[in-house]
Amino acid sequence: MLSYMSSPTIRAVDLDTPIIQATGVTRSFGDVHALDGIDLVARRGQVTALLGPNGAGKTTFVKAVATLLEPDGGELLVDGVDVRKDPRRVRRLIGLAGQSAAVEPALTGRENLEMVARLFGHRPTEARAAASAVLEEIDLTADGDRPVKDYSGGMRRRLDLGASLVGAPRLLLLDEPTTGLDPRTRLGLWASIRALVQGGTDVLLTTQYLEEADQLADHVVIIDHGRVIADGTPTELKAQAGQDVIEVRVRDEHNLEAVGALLAPLGTEPPRVDVPARRATVPVMNGTDRLGELIRLVAEHDIALDDIGVRRPTLDEVFLALTGAPQ
Repeated sequence: MLSYMSSPTIRAVDLDTPIIQATGVTRSFGDVHALDGIDLVARRGQVTALLGPNGAGKTTFVKAVATLLEPDGGELLVDGVDVRKDPRRVRRLIGLAGQSAAVEPALTGRENLEMVARLFGHRPTEARAAASAVLEEIDLTADGDRPVKDYSGGMRRRLDLGASLVGAPRLLLLDEPTTGLDPRTRLGLWASIRALVQGGTDVLLTTQYLEEADQLADHVVIIDHGRVIADGTPTELKAQAGQDVIEVRVRDEHNLEAVGALLAPLGTEPPRVDVPARRATVPVMNGTDRLGELIRLVAEHDIALDDIGVRRPTLDEVFLALTGAPQ
């Protein structure tokens, strides 16, 4: 993607070299160990999602990769380049899009992108070409000559994503890019991110939405207290949970308490109840057998249901089991 914009001083891509490799990386703020010997490998050609509770070290790690802060110890490489020894070279390899759109509302979308391209050192003709290519990539060509002040929030977020791409980064860092977006806009941004990866951009994503990681990530890394506690594909992490989940949706929310009482002795932990959804869930061993037992109990208590079933755990449930905290 946009390979014609890449700097001639950046070496050719080594497909065997991880885009990110962290070995024993530490970073402290006084007595707080934000990163406590983190080991992480992000391979090329994929989205790597970094998950963890608040204060787990996610943002600190992203800032270290982005050279916004220096690790205290360990080794952190981006495309084989040491972030501590050669931060300027690393900055030429990355793009960064944060939680809010950092664009100039008085300019058009195209002017914003051309301005950023010029800041990357491109000549005017190159900047115009890069802006046009990125507008097409993020599906904003038709609105590229409108002032950004007239853009919706989702359009501004996509433009911010585009601004991080005009330098043709090898690695795109996305720190909670869909926070605050409505579901429809979030789905549109997901499509843009998938297109970027297909075009050759590697992505490190942090998100507070576990569904987002499940949908986008090829590889998920869960950290807690500055250390990696689990990693793998979403499917592998769900399998590690080793349990099924029984899910019940009652017709009348007043029956939720009764269903919860029936679920409690069947599960390996207390049931989770979602009152607005009229739903109760519980992790169990031998889900099929437990489901049959529950159906019998529900019939005996004459409780009307809209749905009942057994499924594999979601990434949210795996996260909760591993960290003890909701994402």
